[in-house]
Amino acid sequence: MSSLRSKLARLGSIGPTQREAVPVVPQLEEQIAPDGPGPSAEPPGRAQVVASLRQAIARIMARGAPPPPAPADPSAGELPFAAVETDKGTLYVRHVRFEPQHRVGKFPVGAARRADATMLSLLALDPALSPLAPGRALYLDTETTGLSGGTGTLPFLIGLGFFDDAGQFVVEQLLLRRPGEEAPMLERVTERLAASSMLITFNGKAFDMPLVRTRFVMNRLPQPAPREHLDLLHVARRVHRARIGKCSLGAVENRVLGFGRVDDIPSGEVSARYAHFLRTGDESALVAVVEHNTWDVVAMAAIVGLYGEPRDGLDAEDLAQAAATLQRARAGERAAEMADEAVERGGGASALRARAMIAKARGDRDRALADFEALVGELDDPAARLELAKLYEHYCKEPRAALDMVELGVAEDAHAVSRRKQRLQSKIERSRAKGAPATGDEGQGSLPGMALVAARAPRRSRRRV
Repeated sequence: MSSLRSKLARLGSIGPTQREAVPVVPQLEEQIAPDGPGPSAEPPGRAQVVASLRQAIARIMARGAPPPPAPADPSAGELPFAAVETDKGTLYVRHVRFEPQHRVGKFPVGAARRADATMLSLLALDPALSPLAPGRALYLDTETTGLSGGTGTLPFLIGLGFFDDAGQFVVEQLLLRRPGEEAPMLERVTERLAASSMLITFNGKAFDMPLVRTRFVMNRLPQPAPREHLDLLHVARRVHRARIGKCSLGAVENRVLGFGRVDDIPSGEVSARYAHFLRTGDESALVAVVEHNTWDVVAMAAIVGLYGEPRDGLDAEDLAQAAATLQRARAGERAAEMADEAVERGGGASALRARAMIAKARGDRDRALADFEALVGELDDPAARLELAKLYEHYCKEPRAALDMVELGVAEDAHAVSRRKQRLQSKIERSRAKGAPATGDEGQGSLPGMALVAARAPRRSRRRV
């Protein structure tokens, strides 16, 4: 501290002669006070320099920030929106209508209106959807200023879809011209939800609806009445993930519906285009975003039509996964019928596995045994061998055959495998002690595991029902 005070004292004691050795002050004075003394004049004192600095800062502050650009009018330029005056302000809205026969790839949007609500509820594992009318559902998709959610993220474009009285599918889009004008847009969402039977989104439970509800809170508006919610992403993962992997809306469109978009905007560019629109008023930046949102909403309707009648349109492998989902929903009879069809249509190992597991859950052990034997005969599948070992042990009472399956490798940890082997070996020894050979060796030693399956398959096939 003393060192700093001494330096300040020395600075204050600099005389005129000493100032001449410090060229910074006169140069600064020349720049900020051009009307002051020239280079040949005596350098000003510290008080003069400070006063000049204050005057320069005051002049800069007086200029103020440049006025913001006037907001664009989406109803007067390239964007196809109409301005509608409401009690809460101007609403910018666009309507696009699609005939029921309009197709997204192979599937018409009109099928969503007559979709089987019970089937949708089973695939969604949500019984609350069963009594609701899909024809009165509201579809919702948002385009936002970011993907992280939270109070700083805005849904600047909300796409709503519904069927009108004539059976046309209507896409209604609501555009936020600039932040602070959300009230009329949110009020329209409330009205559409109130008139609907349920809400349908794609990843809306995790993203779209939490974001929309946050905007109601931030605008001090009452939350819309709750509606039962069908999130198609959850169904897509159950039905398609085993075949296509990632189940984004674009992937389902392309790999399931058979529809590929042309010149579609990447999702990562959406927020940047809206920021450009706000800065410059350039409406052309949002044209592609509006079209992208339209096709998102229309695609959801086509997907609902497909899921409402899955046996009419699903790939055989996907049909097998849908059958497994129905079994999870405790719709055993429907699940068995769907699994049979998946096998008949060439669903391969996935269809066989699904049918075998469904048969096992329903107590149809003959069916399960035949399918697991066929599956093990085709694939190196430790999980199927484990199921077969259980059936051999507990249903067929053939511990030797069960042990053969375990020896080939099953989907259990080492401790569980050791315990299972010990139990099966004990059963084999008890059978021998009673004078009866453990079925499978017939006094001649065990057949190799895979040969055992091949030898048994024709006999077991006669048990099929």
